[in-house]
Amino acid sequence: MADAARERPPAGRRPAGRRAQIVLLAADRFHRGGYHQVSMADIAEGVGITAPALYRHFRGKPELLHQVIRSGTDALAAGVGAAGSVDGLCRALAGVAIDHRALGTLWQRDARLLPPALRAGLRRDLRADVRLMASTLRAERPGLPSFDAELLCWSALSVYGALSHHTFAPPRRRFEGLLTAIGSALLAVSFDGARPEPPLPAPAAVPRQRNRREELLAVAVQLFHERGFDNVSTGELGAAVGIAGPSVYRHFDTKAALLAASLVRCRERLWHEVEAAITGAAAGGAAPDGDPAGALAAGLRAYIGFARRNRHYLGAMLSETERLAPADRRAAVDFRRDFLRTWVGLLRQVRPGYDNAEARIRVHSMFALVNDGVRNGPQSARADLADCLERMSLAVLGL
Repeated sequence: MADAARERPPAGRRPAGRRAQIVLLAADRFHRGGYHQVSMADIAEGVGITAPALYRHFRGKPELLHQVIRSGTDALAAGVGAAGSVDGLCRALAGVAIDHRALGTLWQRDARLLPPALRAGLRRDLRADVRLMASTLRAERPGLPSFDAELLCWSALSVYGALSHHTFAPPRRRFEGLLTAIGSALLAVSFDGARPEPPLPAPAAVPRQRNRREELLAVAVQLFHERGFDNVSTGELGAAVGIAGPSVYRHFDTKAALLAASLVRCRERLWHEVEAAITGAAAGGAAPDGDPAGALAAGLRAYIGFARRNRHYLGAMLSETERLAPADRRAAVDFRRDFLRTWVGLLRQVRPGYDNAEARIRVHSMFALVNDGVRNGPQSARADLADCLERMSLAVLGL
């Protein structure tokens, strides 16, 4: 404590870069703990100032979150604007991803909690960045339709944003080189001849009186994904299934228990569908060790199919895990780790030259590409989306 006091500037003088220090610390705290779990007092203490002093820089936590995200998107815009080629674009995106590693999580999880006007401004700017990226790409691939170019560029942002979801990293030069290579392979993908898929079937109706609990689980995932756990009341959950808010507690002790149960149910379905596809394909191989390439391809198709049918679950899994009770959060993290380990093991069998770090980075990138692809506005309505996602995922995995 005495050391911290000695480091503080004399009263009445603000140190150079104090605002930047606040933004940097807030980005790390929001990223690690979630926006709702971090108070302005926590930020002030971390920087070594009083809460009133913090409010001289930022009028409130929403303004601070906006500036945190804006610092990353400004760096992104600068990198995209300076890139004169696809290679330059990939190198710029790799640098931004490493230097602003929290941006992916903050954009996906916390930006939706901003006031509507601020959120709309960030989205407008990001769309402009994607259009500029697409024009750079089409300058080198003039036959590429603009809609395809934009899908590739949105997917590239997802791939680079995937760094938010893990902490390991090779030495910087190698890290930048790997990320640049992944981006270049992705932006070279062609969608020529991509197969359209039949429309997704409408969800089956659930008899209300007999399966109210199941209805609540489905509704909770959707509302928590769209609006955030803290912004959904039990009254709204009840109203969505035709009951009074207090009646929710007949089925679940707390709102957090409802969130935990909904995520458990979806994890079980995900594991059942994907594991069955992987195991079935691996067992069908003629080689003594089965068919890891076939298992990986089958697992990828199964994962894409699950993602298309369960986009709200994937969104809630990414954005609301931090809102779980500690034991439930550990279970969710353990599942994610085990699921990742399965994919990394398969990829390293197919590509023995990959070390563990490269395989994990590529698998994380693939998951981010699919998870975002099924939730990304007009692009997610493409009839050939599943085939496009599969082609881009194979490129990201180096296959």
